Amino acid sequence: MYDSSLKYKWDNKNVLDYAVKEGTAQGIEKGIAQGRVEIAIDIARELKKTGMCLEDIAKGTKLSIEEIEKL
Repeated sequence: MYDSSLKYKWDNKNVLDYAVKEGTAQGIEKGIAQGRVEIAIDIARELKKTGMCLEDIAKGTKLSIEEIEKL
């Protein structure tokens, strides 16, 4: 009885640890992706100020022309 209770407890702990690890990894990936988008927006904003054509800015930043026009 004690052994099965202990096994159940460890199984639950392992499931929780795995879920936390996966959730953390997904959160980090989303944060990195969001950071890349913010950098692209900052770069596009600065290039737009210099008068660079929107098509070239879009090619270099991977943002859409519509997104760049809104900056």
